[in-house]
Amino acid sequence: MKKMMLLGALLVCTAAVGYAQESRQDVSASAYGLFGPEVHGAAGVTENTTGALGFLGSYRYSVTPRSGLEVNYSFLQNSDRYSNPSFGVNKLYVHARQQEISGAYVYSRNYKRYNPFLEVGVGGMIFSPIRDFGTQVLSLKQNTNIGALFGGGMAYEISPSFDIRVEYRAFLLKAPDFGYANFKTNRYEVLSMPAVGIAYHF
Repeated sequence: MKKMMLLGALLVCTAAVGYAQESRQDVSASAYGLFGPEVHGAAGVTENTTGALGFLGSYRYSVTPRSGLEVNYSFLQNSDRYSNPSFGVNKLYVHARQQEISGAYVYSRNYKRYNPFLEVGVGGMIFSPIRDFGTQVLSLKQNTNIGALFGGGMAYEISPSFDIRVEYRAFLLKAPDFGYANFKTNRYEVLSMPAVGIAYHF
């Protein structure tokens, strides 16, 4: 009898630990779009980020049922368009790789299968010029700009292990200039990055 009770208690503890582990961590993979404003800087310089699609990967650890910590990595290729009075009517383009590495605090709620959440954090955005026909200035340098991440979204549980995640993410940072004086706006911009993907809980 004691052995049966001990075995039962062990099974309950194992199930509880398994449930806690399942509900505390998740990884997600998402597709996201990039939309940027037109930035008007000093001396008539303007910068515009063209729209693009990219990949976002995230790992989230739930510290409590409502609070979590998240790390993110995103990647895409897009073009930045610059104008300057010294260019005349011409505009110059930079084809670039854009990578995000960020960390955020996530606050979430649970309403049956629906889990809305808000997030805020900091990170770096790495802009690397690609030397091809899409880049019209060769003497450009990589920019790493530190900024603030914020946003929110909704996760819909499709099974105990998977959910569909839809979110709006935004990144506030200084507009990139690629180390080129004629591209320098000295202004900040907000990049909008709506995303949709799937998360796996473990």
